[in-house]
Amino acid sequence: MSPSPQHGTGPLDGVVVADFTRVLAGPYCTMLLADMGATVIKVEGPGGDDSRTWVPPSFHGESTYYLSVNRNKHSVVLDLTDPEDLATAHEIVAGADVFIENFKPGGLQRFGLDPDSVAERWPALIHASITGFGTDGGRSLPGYDLLVQGVSGFMSVTGSPDGPPQRAGVAMFDVITGLHAAVAVLGALHERATSGQGQHIHLDLLSCALSGLVNQTTGYAACGNVPTRLGNDHPSLYPYGPFPTADKDLIITVGNDAQFRRFVGVLGLPDLADDPRFATMEQRNEHRDTLRPVLVEALTREPSETWTDRLRAVGVPCAPILTIAEGVDYAASLGLDPVVDTGTGERVVPTIKNPAAFSRTPVRYDKAPPELGADREAVTSWLRRRRADRASDVARRATHEKNPSRKDPS
Repeated sequence: MSPSPQHGTGPLDGVVVADFTRVLAGPYCTMLLADMGATVIKVEGPGGDDSRTWVPPSFHGESTYYLSVNRNKHSVVLDLTDPEDLATAHEIVAGADVFIENFKPGGLQRFGLDPDSVAERWPALIHASITGFGTDGGRSLPGYDLLVQGVSGFMSVTGSPDGPPQRAGVAMFDVITGLHAAVAVLGALHERATSGQGQHIHLDLLSCALSGLVNQTTGYAACGNVPTRLGNDHPSLYPYGPFPTADKDLIITVGNDAQFRRFVGVLGLPDLADDPRFATMEQRNEHRDTLRPVLVEALTREPSETWTDRLRAVGVPCAPILTIAEGVDYAASLGLDPVVDTGTGERVVPTIKNPAAFSRTPVRYDKAPPELGADREAVTSWLRRRRADRASDVARRATHEKNPSRKDPS
């Protein structure tokens, strides 16, 4: 697949993205755009994307971290300190609709790719910048997800009440930032269709983290509430979390009073639904320490599978706690087909599918995550075609100006 706008079925076919990002937040964003049909040219430094070296685990010697967020892209290696490579980088940006980068604030100024220079030189271009902590007081801080998990407050509400703060098992704020970035780019593309103008979009991991903490951060902003660690309990819902059974834990999520009534009915404790201490969600939250041992005593009489069958039969949400392998297999058992082969021919890589299912313009899995610099010739050929097209356009305009009555052959 050549790095030029493809005429397929994807909703972003014809959109070209110059991807100067690395690691996770930016590459996740650009992969989502590529899945939807955008032509994404991944510009890497001579050492390649950092995540290429992040092993284990690996697939045929390649980092699965890198493979997880770089399908459907074209890789070209450029050293921006080299004048010829920098000129090539400028050509790629000039031919793009969207330019996405996650350099440190000010890091692109010496290359003429900072927001002011980009806006002046390519006014129709959408330029998205991703930083760790913004461009003001946090401009010098390194943008690692774990740092953001710490300073955002996330770790303070994650873990056991009597244990230490706990990180998430995935770089969740990188992913959340990538999602925010993709949404912002789509918004800017929609607006440009009307105005004809590009704009600069800036996102930082900390702001995306605070947004992603939704009810927890809003609780503080609105009424000064400072949440603490509750283990697997929910601050506003009860019962809502894992509970022991005769053999293993079962997650039970009671979201309203009607579900609670059905839940305790299955447990053989129907009177609890009318107990003034437990009749409403607010009361159950207030008296959760009293309610929990009563529920646990009943649940530990039967194994989790028995409770699962009984609770699901009356519409009470519940689920086991699975490993990653079991989770993927469970999704497959539901017909969700979570694993897709990306690429064709000799290079095919299993990846997790894009969760968006379009009825008319499906996402694509045409191109496996590229090996470092694998598409240099394809990208340079595309640039040569663009130069030839521009020269032809200039000649046509010149001819038209000399002979204004002559019809444009196009």
